[in-house]
Amino acid sequence: MNRFRLTGQRLAAVFLMGSVLLNYPLLSLFDHGGMLFGVPSLFLYVFLVWAGLIASMIWIIERRRD
Repeated sequence: MNRFRLTGQRLAAVFLMGSVLLNYPLLSLFDHGGMLFGVPSLFLYVFLVWAGLIASMIWIIERRRD
């Protein structure tokens, strides 16, 4: 039971981190029209944050049971 509670708390923390990272003040930092590798920096930021959130959720859920 304790293991499920800890997993739920970690997933809630990932949700809150994603909410902060994909909110207006941080998004406005990357909305300056610059390009990186031919991709607008805002799109690159959103994609990398999105991929990082998914990877962290997978890591939390699929951790080896000890």
